[in-house]
Amino acid sequence: MKACLFCIALLLAGLHTAVQAEVFERTLANGLKVIVKEDRRAPVVVQQIWYRAGSMDERTGVTGIAHVLEHLMFKGTHSVPAGEFSKRISAAGGRENAFTSYDYTAYFQQLHKSKLPLAMKLEADRMRNLNLTAADFAREIRVVMEERRLRTDDEAHALLYEKMMATIYQQHPYRHPVIGWMSDLESLTVGDAKAWYDRWYAPNNATLVIAGDVKADEVFALAQQHYGAIARRALAPRRVFIEPKQAGIKRMVVKAPAELPHLVMSYHSPTLQDPAQDWKPYALQILAGVLDGNESARLNKHLVREQQVASGTGAGYDSASRGPSLFTLEATPSEGRTVNDVETALRQEIAQLVKDGVSEEELQRVKAQVTAGEVYKRDSVFYQAMQIGQMESISLGHRAIPVMLKKLQAVTAEQVRQVAKEFLQDDNLTIAVLDPQPLSGKPKAPQGVPHAH
Repeated sequence: MKACLFCIALLLAGLHTAVQAEVFERTLANGLKVIVKEDRRAPVVVQQIWYRAGSMDERTGVTGIAHVLEHLMFKGTHSVPAGEFSKRISAAGGRENAFTSYDYTAYFQQLHKSKLPLAMKLEADRMRNLNLTAADFAREIRVVMEERRLRTDDEAHALLYEKMMATIYQQHPYRHPVIGWMSDLESLTVGDAKAWYDRWYAPNNATLVIAGDVKADEVFALAQQHYGAIARRALAPRRVFIEPKQAGIKRMVVKAPAELPHLVMSYHSPTLQDPAQDWKPYALQILAGVLDGNESARLNKHLVREQQVASGTGAGYDSASRGPSLFTLEATPSEGRTVNDVETALRQEIAQLVKDGVSEEELQRVKAQVTAGEVYKRDSVFYQAMQIGQMESISLGHRAIPVMLKKLQAVTAEQVRQVAKEFLQDDNLTIAVLDPQPLSGKPKAPQGVPHAH
């Protein structure tokens, strides 16, 4: 254990150095927050623009519109024809893409530091000058519908998770899939896309993150030059959704073509509200690591290697989001075993942990893993920008990042036991089971065949 503690001390020292790398912040007169992380290890720069608008801001009937607009943002402006954005970034030796989540939509470019003015000019242009046409919309909505068919409708595990989320949440918009329900996609119009763009794509609803081999003052001047003239917009008030307390266990079964059955157990859990004062979300993060941190973690060691009741297991929890969170356990039964067997085994693991707690050795191992993970991630300029953008977009702020790591290191074994006892109980629980059906009309494969997650 002393060696483990020494490792944590070394890693924390390295992380402290990384955290000390300068982060500068300025808000333009139009409300655009600009954050610069200087990192001069390589002559590259990352630009990310984060809009605080994701699928959780959609209303029933227009689900998927946040993601559809993300696609349409590459369809050109009045001065940059369709397809030219990507061509110009590529010609400059860069790469670019975008992503939509429940909580936000973000666009990014990574390229040589000398090309930052080009990236800023292009990104600022489409913040307000997007050319939305009915023809482009008609083409792109077909692309999104096909994406939904391939990634969700024809993917058993994705379908299971989608239907599970719609069962877990009674009121909160996390119950809707980010890609949208197919019936909504079929009825969306270019007018819906324009309304979404006009409602949320404004400098005062965005955070610009620049990380890499740059000087903050020069970046602020560039940001003022390219983004400063874009007018702020009145933002519509956001509805605050409070998910009603669950009143008992929920169970569901999804039948879909697959090789193997699968079990998911999801418990309602809190998220970070005050990074400096909260402790339960940090204890839940450590709990997830105790159960599923690496090969020697409890679920893999006990259920897969020793009992051989499962061919694969997992545990997950996300402490930081705009909405509520879930603590999730999952397992695939081994050959000759059933989902009931793995549910029983998972419940026994939780009961054992609540009864006996976690050892100091387990606690230190997980803390070392968490710290090492943060140190290695910060080798990436792109990840540094991602972390800042995410924290800003969910209103926790980038200054919470070092605070969160210190709080994780302060979690005690008793706190881990307490959160397991408080949150991993049936009144909080939804159980989803994948009942595998024959694949493409072929006979079902025998249980125990390895599969990719």
